[in-house]
Amino acid sequence: MQNLRIFFAGGMSLSAPLSSSSFIIYKFLVPLYNKAMTEELKKTLQELADKYEVASFCDQDPSQFLRWYSEPEFVRGDVEAASFLAAMLAFGSRKQFIPKIRSVLEKADSSCGSFSRWLCSRAFEKDFPHGSEKFYRFYSYDDMQSFFGEMADILSGQGDARKCGLNMGTTSFGEYFHKKWKADERLHLADIISQSFPKSKIVPKGSSSANKRIHMFLRWMVRRNSPVDLGLWTWYSPANLLIPLDVHVMQEAARLDLLPSNAPASHRTALLLTEELAQVFPGDPCRADFSLFGLGVS
Repeated sequence: MQNLRIFFAGGMSLSAPLSSSSFIIYKFLVPLYNKAMTEELKKTLQELADKYEVASFCDQDPSQFLRWYSEPEFVRGDVEAASFLAAMLAFGSRKQFIPKIRSVLEKADSSCGSFSRWLCSRAFEKDFPHGSEKFYRFYSYDDMQSFFGEMADILSGQGDARKCGLNMGTTSFGEYFHKKWKADERLHLADIISQSFPKSKIVPKGSSSANKRIHMFLRWMVRRNSPVDLGLWTWYSPANLLIPLDVHVMQEAARLDLLPSNAPASHRTALLLTEELAQVFPGDPCRADFSLFGLGVS
């Protein structure tokens, strides 16, 4: 009997056989949209994923920053930190946010050699502007300073800079969040990440929100054997990921009758769509992110 893993809005989860009783629980948590997943639709989504999950996908996508640091001298902390920065600023127009992400990484590299070194040395406090003027969209330079500060606290272990890349050490986001998750595996990893940035306005908050940017970052870190996603966090299962839910994904999903046309961009909707897509990609539902992207551009 197939197991159903359910994540509650507050981050709690349970795994149970997909019996009539667990179906009732799931129906209570996420109103089901009773549209059958046809074999034809499954085949279409699989073919689209094969077509668009290729290395060239990164060329015009924020995932291009996953490989900003690819040489052996860079530590994993650089890769994860640069990826997290890219994910948190990846909203709005790509023509606007991609240059913003690049400008931060170039400033960090020119100052300290890498983004994690820049954070752990807190060089951003003097290198990056302060003030209420907007850096990008809703976020000011002061908001970015707060964001960098909380990233630095995580990477440095509250001040031990020797561990975060200045001495080619091993402390990274992955290690930090792995320890937090192991302490309470009932929590979804996205909630753990959100709760680790209590002061930063840039990191999405709220257990009822879709938190698209965090789930996109998790897709990058967790999914294995992909020419796009890095799969660095092998300790977490791709089966537990939620689809990064944005307007375009929702529009395509609704067009395919995978979601009601009036579904809100919420945690519940992400759960519903992920369960639908798990029928197409068992154990790896977020591969369908490439399928829905492909539908949007084809």
